[in-house]
Amino acid sequence: MSLAARALEEAGIATLVIGSALDIVEYCGAPRFLFTDFPLGNPCGRPYDDDSRRIIMDAALTVLTEATEPAQTVKTPLVWSADEHWKDAFLRVGPDNIDALRAAGDQRRAEQAALKQPGQASSAG
Repeated sequence: MSLAARALEEAGIATLVIGSALDIVEYCGAPRFLFTDFPLGNPCGRPYDDDSRRIIMDAALTVLTEATEPAQTVKTPLVWSADEHWKDAFLRVGPDNIDALRAAGDQRRAEQAALKQPGQASSAG
């Protein structure tokens, strides 16, 4: 995404990357970057939390219109949890949870396969 943003900027189109992978986006040199210290896949706010999404979107528009330096990074004040230990557990696979994760994956694949059968209504899920 950062490389695409750089190419668009070279063509005169202002861009902004909103993300949670600070080191990767900064390394790639996004022209403008709004960082949220949230789990990957949630850079625009908590699910079902209109307030956090509004804060992030307001910040994004501000960065897009007011950034004055190249490769500028702005960090939102939001935190996913007061307990920073969520970072240790996020997407962690270990001996204590691998069987449950495998079962959940198997169930999800079975549900997706069933939706692909003729006559089944498709749904976003």
